[in-house]
Amino acid sequence: MTKPSVSKSTNQLRIIGGEWKRRQLPFASIEGLRPTPDRIRETLFNWLMWDIQQSQVLDLCAGSGALGFEALSRGAAHVTMIEPNSSQCQFLKQNISLLKTEQCEVMHSTAEQALTRLTDNQFDLVFLDPPYSLDLWSTLASNVDPMIKKQGLIYVEADRDLSQLQLPAHWNLLKQTKAGVVRAGLYQKAI
Repeated sequence: MTKPSVSKSTNQLRIIGGEWKRRQLPFASIEGLRPTPDRIRETLFNWLMWDIQQSQVLDLCAGSGALGFEALSRGAAHVTMIEPNSSQCQFLKQNISLLKTEQCEVMHSTAEQALTRLTDNQFDLVFLDPPYSLDLWSTLASNVDPMIKKQGLIYVEADRDLSQLQLPAHWNLLKQTKAGVVRAGLYQKAI
């Protein structure tokens, strides 16, 4: 089995607010890995300002870890990150050590596989921003839905209008924004 080709170079993401504000964290240079843009991230965490404290968070497609680390920096109780790329998994684990936090775990797995192992968990907040080319929004939304607490929040990021994603009907869109090709929305589970 051949390993995915990963450049030796790294990229940096910047935590925008909270305990680790302005901290730079490295992540792998992998084709298709795109951290949530700063402008969108800032908007999202302004929306979540009153809900992030002590929340249980699931970052379904962690990638660079930008959303998960931002959530921890702003007071989340625990973040579970799922990342299938072994090189990027190592970066996430190194960043957890760098930040000296025990409130974060990384699962080296696809989101679909990880969800079969997380069935006993309940989350207050889920980040759903899969690689655009995989078109996994509907599948992941259906699979994660039973693990989201009633009134739980779901952040969805896509490269198309959110109405095209076939999300569960009981996810109510609270807020949405866009920046360039990125469309983002915050939903709340009604039941």
